[in-house]
Amino acid sequence: MKNLNNEIIFPCGISMKNRFMLAPLTNTQSYEDGRLSDEEFNWLTLRAKGNFGLTMSCASHVQQIGKGFSGQLGIFNDNHIEGLKRLTDEIKSYNSLAVAQLHHAGMRSPEDIIGEKPVCPSADEKTNSRALSLDEVKHLRDDFINAAVRAKKSGYEGVEIHGAHGYILCQFLSSTINKRKDEYGGSLENRSRIIFEIVKGIRENCGNSFLLGVRLSAERFGVKLSEIKIVCQRLIDEQKIDFLDMSLWDSFKYPNEDEHKGKTLLQHFTELDFKDVLLTVAGNIRTSQNVNDIINSGVDFVTVGRAAILHHDFPVKVMENPNFDPIDLPAPKSHLRKEGLSEKFIDYLKFFKGFVED
Repeated sequence: MKNLNNEIIFPCGISMKNRFMLAPLTNTQSYEDGRLSDEEFNWLTLRAKGNFGLTMSCASHVQQIGKGFSGQLGIFNDNHIEGLKRLTDEIKSYNSLAVAQLHHAGMRSPEDIIGEKPVCPSADEKTNSRALSLDEVKHLRDDFINAAVRAKKSGYEGVEIHGAHGYILCQFLSSTINKRKDEYGGSLENRSRIIFEIVKGIRENCGNSFLLGVRLSAERFGVKLSEIKIVCQRLIDEQKIDFLDMSLWDSFKYPNEDEHKGKTLLQHFTELDFKDVLLTVAGNIRTSQNVNDIINSGVDFVTVGRAAILHHDFPVKVMENPNFDPIDLPAPKSHLRKEGLSEKFIDYLKFFKGFVED
């Protein structure tokens, strides 16, 4: 168990005290204008206090039109900096890295929340989304970069670019969603162009000592495993990022696509040539045994979601007990309140059948 508490060092030179990262979790607790609330502050800082080596805030939208859910934390306006500075100061006081996830929901932005048609690489009738113009694509790219600069001003030690889960950068990657005819559509090189431009811009504007990661989905959401692996290897080879965050949904499963079922989804990524870039994965990592199995498979650190909701000090419990399992679901509301969840967050979790006790 000792290696879980070992310090790890990212290519940018920043160190992380252990191998536990808090997943960027939707929690619907902040103000509708994107400002930080006390409820979100309490939820996140309690996880830093609970010994997560890296505390990542929930998906923070880089444009007002990119809002994905009610109560989302924003990073698209300088009015957000004051609250974010308060947050990052507290997270860092527990020797936890403060990292913001940069997000834009694209066609997944609810029209009734943003007050207009959502945007997408190409028009999408099902979601009533309109296509971005070429100028708007470049503006979107620049707003991701500007949000990273704003994150640095707010005291964050780094950012993660959210290119997963069917949100806008994932929509660009998808050949079934992205039907553009310009330099941002067609070939994989074109469909992934905006991600590489964002990475380059953040590195140029935030410096070489700023922590930079990218989250990608391995499958689903219109993306192909083979293409995602190519994107991952190029991100590694260009040596501008510090870590890859692969969202696998279940870190122990086999791929959905028949031609890739010869090995687990995880193996498809651990076999890449990572050079100095670090790898983390998320999905169904809930017990001490899960954590150790993942680390022993060649992953550098684990990203923990559900178990972190149930236990703010999950890293401590795992490192102290090789047989630790989280409490059984459904979780009593009293337990969730004790673990720093507000009523808004608890109500949101009721959407997931069997999570909250009636």
